[in-house]
Amino acid sequence: MQTTIFSSLQQFRAALAQQPGPDAAASQGAADRNGQLTKPPGALGRLEDIAIWYAGWRGEVAPRITAPHAVVFAGNHGVVAQGVSAFPAEVTAQMVANFEHGGAAINQLCESSGTVLDVVALDLETPTEDFTIAPAMDEAAVCAALSAGWNAVDPKADLFLTGEMGIGNTTSAAAIFAALFGGGASAWVGRGTGVDDDGLGRKADAVARGLDLHAYRLDDPLMVLACLGGRELAAMAGAIARARSLRIPVILDGFICCAAAAVLAKAQPGALDHCIAGHVSAESAHGPALKHLGLTPLMSLDMRLGEGSGAALAVGILKAALACHSGMATFAEAGVSAGSGA
Repeated sequence: MQTTIFSSLQQFRAALAQQPGPDAAASQGAADRNGQLTKPPGALGRLEDIAIWYAGWRGEVAPRITAPHAVVFAGNHGVVAQGVSAFPAEVTAQMVANFEHGGAAINQLCESSGTVLDVVALDLETPTEDFTIAPAMDEAAVCAALSAGWNAVDPKADLFLTGEMGIGNTTSAAAIFAALFGGGASAWVGRGTGVDDDGLGRKADAVARGLDLHAYRLDDPLMVLACLGGRELAAMAGAIARARSLRIPVILDGFICCAAAAVLAKAQPGALDHCIAGHVSAESAHGPALKHLGLTPLMSLDMRLGEGSGAALAVGILKAALACHSGMATFAEAGVSAGSGA
């Protein structure tokens, strides 16, 4: 598999601008097929829309999902020094080991949906800088993480989802959303791993200080990622962009994954057209984030784990949508009289 290395943010920006769109003929063919299936029009609700959307991106009128691929990226955050998490930074590496040994929730959810899971740890021994003091990453570091994400996507996959592990990363995600969409720190910080009221206050303070410190650089979404993000967030952004280049549909996970996706959406209009929101999490600002992104979640189950767990659970919904679309008989095939529309 060919490896891509981004040497500058401008190079990555250029890649975003050259991304393909869906296959219009396949989309129309799928819509036509949907209208001929043995059911009343619209009876399967959003499952019909999902199937047509997926068909357009895959360039097939009647596709099925047979090779879903998930990648969990892990990184450590210097802002943890500000007391923003209920857990110490060493938990990131411990959870990576748990993923690798099959013991985490994401392992079980991927196995249940037939999804191949890979784990990519990103310089865990070198946390990002504390963004209340300095940019989280310089250009070389953020480009390295974008490249790692880009190269982690299996070109043979027909559905992609990405998750994360990184103590302190809800703080980075909140800062990214505040920088991209406004509203201030208090609108975006939540309890993450379960911080108490004092911890919530420290998170809001850290985000506010980061926004103030880097204000002069936050007009550029990719600089928002560099100044306030983390390696795993940058890698998720790179992976989502790579999936688009391969016309692989993507299921977005929760608050942190959507922060990475939001960078792409602000950097290039339409950059998330190949994405669907797997769920809305219990993290308080995830619902508003999805509204800013124009995405309607498939599920709302009060989940707030991260790891790609909500996206992995949603794989079954997409598989079911495509099974109905591609497996059902048409009225002509079944010898059933079509309705008149009256």
